[in-house]
Amino acid sequence: MNSAAAEGEAPIPSQKVLAMLSTWLREKIGPPPSLFSHAQSAAIGPAEIFQTMSSFLRESAFLQESPQNTSPSPDTSRDTKRNASRLPSGAIAGLPFLALAPMQKITDLPFMRLIAEYGAPDFYFTEYFRVFPRSCLERPILRGITENTTGRPVFAQLMGEVPAELVRTARELQTYPIAGIDLNLGCPAPLIYKNNVGGGLLRDPDKIDSILGALRDAIPGLFTVKMRIGFDSLVNFERILSLINKHHVDLLSVHGRTVQEKYQSTVHYDKIAEAVQIVKCPLLANGNITSATKAVDVLQQTGAHGVMVGRHAIRNPWIFRQCREAFRGLPVTPITLEEVRGYIEKLYRATRHAHISDEANVHQTKRYLNFIGTSVDPNGTFLFEMRRAGTEAELFGICDRHLLKNPSAHFPLEPFSGLLARPTCEG
Repeated sequence: MNSAAAEGEAPIPSQKVLAMLSTWLREKIGPPPSLFSHAQSAAIGPAEIFQTMSSFLRESAFLQESPQNTSPSPDTSRDTKRNASRLPSGAIAGLPFLALAPMQKITDLPFMRLIAEYGAPDFYFTEYFRVFPRSCLERPILRGITENTTGRPVFAQLMGEVPAELVRTARELQTYPIAGIDLNLGCPAPLIYKNNVGGGLLRDPDKIDSILGALRDAIPGLFTVKMRIGFDSLVNFERILSLINKHHVDLLSVHGRTVQEKYQSTVHYDKIAEAVQIVKCPLLANGNITSATKAVDVLQQTGAHGVMVGRHAIRNPWIFRQCREAFRGLPVTPITLEEVRGYIEKLYRATRHAHISDEANVHQTKRYLNFIGTSVDPNGTFLFEMRRAGTEAELFGICDRHLLKNPSAHFPLEPFSGLLARPTCEG
């Protein structure tokens, strides 16, 4: 027992403990200042401190000495080296950045917390806040900011087309503990682009110019953009990249498909490589980052400063941990089918709602299982059976048959070819 405690000395206040931990982490890892400034101003106790710290401690093995990183690193001869210093530090200094892509109805607070248990990304991005006259900040999305205990920074994403309304919302969000504001220029959902927002704006560079200018003037901190390479062609690609430079965007994420290509085409990594050469800010490559091996390959192809992973982080929540292993030249840790079964159980419990029916909760979980199932069996039998489950018992009976028959077998790092996950979210 600690001698001071044995002598009856009062315990150190929680706020002081958090301040001490914050100082240590900045020296060792470099956590986002916004997280700790928010936590230190809130009523926080030992349990919350433990929860905040736990995601860092889960990856503590990565802080040890390791083989030299053999993955590609950003070109330090360009302005991006200087601009990258404005961004929050990654979980491990010197490695390419890792981000969880914003995905509507997916990247909410429960999913962010769950991903952190398996190895948090460097950056989170919220689902988009839809912005229009008299719009308000949606509480469920806001919880991903105000109740974030993952230890990693969260960027708040906006989607809209009216500069004044976007500015109003950005200013309101800056009163919360965010890492920065992100603008969505890439959502490929027809309901979105037909309203000239998200990916629909890629048809109108002049409108993008006015939006970027208004937001840059209103955001003294970090301002980031997520885009696709075009709407139905590349005609505006270079013009929009020039606007990214003109308005001093701090971080650009590029999905290497057009809006009309959705998720069906191959990803044009050559266009991402072109963007890396044009823009003056760090760039994250996005689109079919299926595994740690693929992440290394995409970084080598594009010269990007990191990768943004979307749907394949749903399928494999260990992917960020595995990427850090690959970036450092370490063997990628295999995952067993039994571990995947445990992940599905946690996913169901974390995202279920007590006020809706069993059937509705099962239907909600299928959104995630559509992605997980692409690595369960090559014939798609799991996907076929899972999509027809109606109750919790039926759903987990199917999971048990497919995942616990040979529980020590390895979960494939890549999805099986020919299986469709029926994506309904950006990423």
